[in-house]
Amino acid sequence: MGIVVGTTHGKVEGVAQKGHQSFRGIPYATPPVGQNRFCAPVPLEPWSDVFDASEFGGAAPQPKSALPGMEAGPQDEDCLSLNVYTPAADGGQRPVMVWIHGGGFTGGSGGQALYEGATLTCRGDIVLVNVNYRLGALGYLHLGDHADQLEGAVSNLGQRDQIAALEWVRDNIEAFGGNPDEVTIFGESAGGMAVSTLMAMPKARGLFKRVIAQSGATQAVLTKETAALALKTLLEELDIAVDEIGKLREISLKDILRAQVRTSGRLSKDVFLAFAPVVDENSLPEAPLDFIRAGGAKDISLMVGANLDEWRLFSSANPKHSELDDDSLVKEVTSRLHGVEGADVTKIIEIYRAGRPDAPACDVLDAIESDRIFRVPAIRMAEAQSLHQPATYEYLFTWPSPARRGKLGACHAIELPFVFGTFDAPTMDRFAGTGPEADTLSEAMMDAWISFARTGDPNCEALPRWLGFGDEKRPTMIFDRNLEVKDAPYDSERAAWDGLEV
Repeated sequence: MGIVVGTTHGKVEGVAQKGHQSFRGIPYATPPVGQNRFCAPVPLEPWSDVFDASEFGGAAPQPKSALPGMEAGPQDEDCLSLNVYTPAADGGQRPVMVWIHGGGFTGGSGGQALYEGATLTCRGDIVLVNVNYRLGALGYLHLGDHADQLEGAVSNLGQRDQIAALEWVRDNIEAFGGNPDEVTIFGESAGGMAVSTLMAMPKARGLFKRVIAQSGATQAVLTKETAALALKTLLEELDIAVDEIGKLREISLKDILRAQVRTSGRLSKDVFLAFAPVVDENSLPEAPLDFIRAGGAKDISLMVGANLDEWRLFSSANPKHSELDDDSLVKEVTSRLHGVEGADVTKIIEIYRAGRPDAPACDVLDAIESDRIFRVPAIRMAEAQSLHQPATYEYLFTWPSPARRGKLGACHAIELPFVFGTFDAPTMDRFAGTGPEADTLSEAMMDAWISFARTGDPNCEALPRWLGFGDEKRPTMIFDRNLEVKDAPYDSERAAWDGLEV
């Protein structure tokens, strides 16, 4: 049965489903194609017919996913759409949760089965919005001083898309039963980095009041120098001279994606992400962590965390990873920690060895990388925000994946089906596990996320008392079979990074 709702651009027709209503593929900006490629999102023209919102919009163009079950579905450069899940399109004034998907700023989609919003929406009586935004070179290429060669071109397009989607939420979500004054943005991996970055973007101010950053914090933002290197490399791969940048609007998607993959490969030893938000005067004047540390986001409640064994998802793809010996471990750590060598590298390895004396060298490297790339940036973000905002909460997810005979541990992305209650998504039963304990943990996490979206406080009946991170004991919620709060877990390992860039 169709449900018709009026928006600022025209009517949309969604679908009534068990316990909720869904509206899929609603455009929130003009297609970023042709002359609009590399331009800020352009406002939509109103339509007169009723828009069919029963199917997802196309995902942003992207390379094929290497992770089973994470395929983004059909792709289209016309990708600026969003999906709304609501208990009812009425005047309910419900809290709104806006999900920014992950995928390294080069992959993913709000329409992936893993992010299906029905369970969370119905359980929490909240409105859930999933957003598609531009990715890779089309979303995060920084043209810098060469932008004048492409009329209207600007930086941080993916971030600007997210802001345009939040503006759509502000202007329209009340018609879908939501409260535009009670918006929480949340995301995982690159999505966590994206929502953290939005905290420091002037045009995003006032569009949300709470942030949940999962396995991604403020660490992804590029300097202008790194972004310039990515541009130079991409142009080389496309065989385009610097004074011919105007050709970027004529290049086929296939060629852009091929060059994008090669660019990331060429820069991977020196650059965490080749395409990511960049500090620039117009849209992101200051590095987000510096902005947060100075109190710029003091009015925003924050929940941030990571998974214990994040890096195992990535290292498991390397068949030679398990062959790592102690000499190779030193070389690997040295190559990954720019400006750190000799005794300092040895000290870091010794600290991580102390916590896992019988572990092979590959497990030590996984622990170091999990902290360097994910857990320590999350802690630093919590430290910075808790200086100004008492409603700052830190978590650590430690439930191990049963996949690959347990070798993945509590790896990257393992918490997602628990947050969304989507164990029925493709491969999630094998990846995350199933059963009464998994259900109990998922229900507790959903309730915590819902409570935070309602009040800025994740405490709920399912959890032990969870204090804000500003407490000198660094209280951290451990999400696992046993829910508990630990003071400063793995703190000697965290302290090993003091004074070092991550």
